[in-house]
Amino acid sequence: MYYYVSGVVAHVEPYLAVIECGGVGYACRTTSYTLSQIKKGDQAKLFTYLSVREDAMDLYGFASQEELKLFRQLISVSGVGPKAALGILSSSSPANLAMSIITGDEKSLTAAQGVGKKIAQRVILELKDKLAKGQTISASGDSVAGPVMTIIPQNKLSEASAALAVLGYSQAEISLALKGIDMDSHPLEQIIRLALKNMMKS
Repeated sequence: MYYYVSGVVAHVEPYLAVIECGGVGYACRTTSYTLSQIKKGDQAKLFTYLSVREDAMDLYGFASQEELKLFRQLISVSGVGPKAALGILSSSSPANLAMSIITGDEKSLTAAQGVGKKIAQRVILELKDKLAKGQTISASGDSVAGPVMTIIPQNKLSEASAALAVLGYSQAEISLALKGIDMDSHPLEQIIRLALKNMMKS
């Protein structure tokens, strides 16, 4: 229903940002990471997900499409609802979270508030299994065929490629975004950031 909301940041509080668009304030439940990217009184664009239940209708907003994709992937995991997904996303940057899932870093996931060992294991198990079968998550939350990839990366290039694949990018997009980046001069997280910046330009 909503792809994004764009307007002035009217109000912020933990896990919530209100974006005023045409005189209407849209309350977007969000992550600590997204809140760190916006400022009250400034213009902002949040990519959204509308959750509709019998007793509630909530709008979730994220500063980047990458974070929204990860949110959709997380809520596709059995037992992980929107609240838990926000907690997991708030514990790290999207790039770092992607790496945690790829490498099976259970400890990083349990650092999120309210996320125990069982949920962390389930997130890693279910998302890595989809990737192992060469799948990504579509906008509707369904699994779709994608390029087969190696789950255990061997170097910074393959680790960065794996993290970007978790975010839903195709191998063609990843190869183009990583082209020209000096793998020896930058740490892994910076390589991923540079690649995401390249994708935003294209």
